Amino acid sequence: MTITDSAPGDVRTGGRLPHVRVAIIGAGFSGLGMAIRLLKSGKDDFLIFERAGEVGGTWRDNTYPGAECDVAALLYSFSFAQPTDWQSTYGKQPELYDYLRDCADRFGVRPYIRFHHELLGARWDENLRRWHIETSQGEYTAQVLVTGSGYLSDPVVPDIKGLSGFQGKVFHSSTWDHDYDLTGKRVAVIGTGASALQFVPKIQPRVGRLDIYQRTPAWIGPKNDKPNGRFRQWLFRNVPGYQKFRRGYNQRGREILSFIFARPAMAEKTVQGMMVKHLNKSVPDPELRARLTPDFTVGCKRMLFSNTYYPAIQQPNVELVTDGIAEVRANSVVTADGREREVDAIILGTGFRATDRPVAQRVLGAAGTSLAQAWQADGMTAYRGTTVAGFPNLFMLLGPNTTLGHSSQTVMIESQIAYVADALEQMEKRGLASVAVHADAQQAYNETVQKKLQTTVWNAGSCASWYLDDHGRNPSIWPGSTAQFRKQLKRFDLAAYQLATVSGAEYAQPH
Repeated sequence: MTITDSAPGDVRTGGRLPHVRVAIIGAGFSGLGMAIRLLKSGKDDFLIFERAGEVGGTWRDNTYPGAECDVAALLYSFSFAQPTDWQSTYGKQPELYDYLRDCADRFGVRPYIRFHHELLGARWDENLRRWHIETSQGEYTAQVLVTGSGYLSDPVVPDIKGLSGFQGKVFHSSTWDHDYDLTGKRVAVIGTGASALQFVPKIQPRVGRLDIYQRTPAWIGPKNDKPNGRFRQWLFRNVPGYQKFRRGYNQRGREILSFIFARPAMAEKTVQGMMVKHLNKSVPDPELRARLTPDFTVGCKRMLFSNTYYPAIQQPNVELVTDGIAEVRANSVVTADGREREVDAIILGTGFRATDRPVAQRVLGAAGTSLAQAWQADGMTAYRGTTVAGFPNLFMLLGPNTTLGHSSQTVMIESQIAYVADALEQMEKRGLASVAVHADAQQAYNETVQKKLQTTVWNAGSCASWYLDDHGRNPSIWPGSTAQFRKQLKRFDLAAYQLATVSGAEYAQPH
């Protein structure tokens, strides 16, 4: 690892700031994947700044009962690091957490991680052409800044009247309080998204009463989760190409969904039809079934999968509440119809700040404005989901319009990592100090993406989802296949960027 002195640091100490070529924010799938790629390329002039005390990102933080992935483990993992001992089709939280820690160890990433270093701010220095980074444990500079903080890292706490004055226990599913014993308690669950679908069946047998506050029902399909027995694990280990084939088969099957979701009428006939059958089979009560039936096209909101949620909410100690919450009182929740339900604990299954990312407020570009300010007028935008005009040498992994509604985010992450790696190679080869995407290239790219989104289920499915921002624009979803995205990011396209040498002179555009 090469860490050199940088520009003068704190004048009070007379010190100079440590400098690296690449600073990576976050040690989840994105940050670890980027670090591993650098090491595989023989580059060790980088650091990872992680706010927590361990790697793992969302799979470290989300420890609620039943936490697991909705994408098959063979696909929801790095293509270059394929374990043969997955216990079942879908990875569970402890398994995925162990997997990421193992990757950090196996590929030698840990020496490059600075734990408990929360990003407080990053500012682009136009004169020195580098990033000045402030963390909770000190300051650094870097030529290139890569953010790997993701979009499921900062929870949403709903603005409900009286919630802050509740005298019982309150916690978000992503910060589960395992010390609080739910046995026999009266529990209110607010929200019925992916997390709630997983933890509700786990806590239902333990609690005294469970009130589930549903604002909007979700389309839920069956989850074909099967144990990987000894024979299948033997096949993974001993039959050349078998595991790769199974991974590819799963990926190609999911690519078909991107084609279907671009055609809402087709989605209704196929995928939605499957989910209707699952609902009808699982919920015999027509009144309850009606309250669980969405009025939007499947895929408009995130698709969910569970074999246990419908049975759990039909148990005698569970009530599905579809009236809106008017307020929370000291020991109760009051709905819009005036009914008051006493509770001991409130669990928030209210999701994350996907279109309002806190990291955007902490990153300042060439004009001294933050990403959040740059996105204020039109919402989150980026070029190829990775670079942003006015922010030289900034690369965002899982940036705007890289979220998938049909496949694995790890495929998108690896595509972006390849793009960043090629950018670093091109910068080194041509002696470039900075690359800054042209605003017109970013605008043209986003116009194309938004045009494609207009007729898909994500925009035209008649729902309000977390995919959309406050302007009704979709800064989240990638509207094509992962193969199309991977092809676009296979090479760093220098022609879309303003290039500058170490001296600050503009570099002649390549031909």
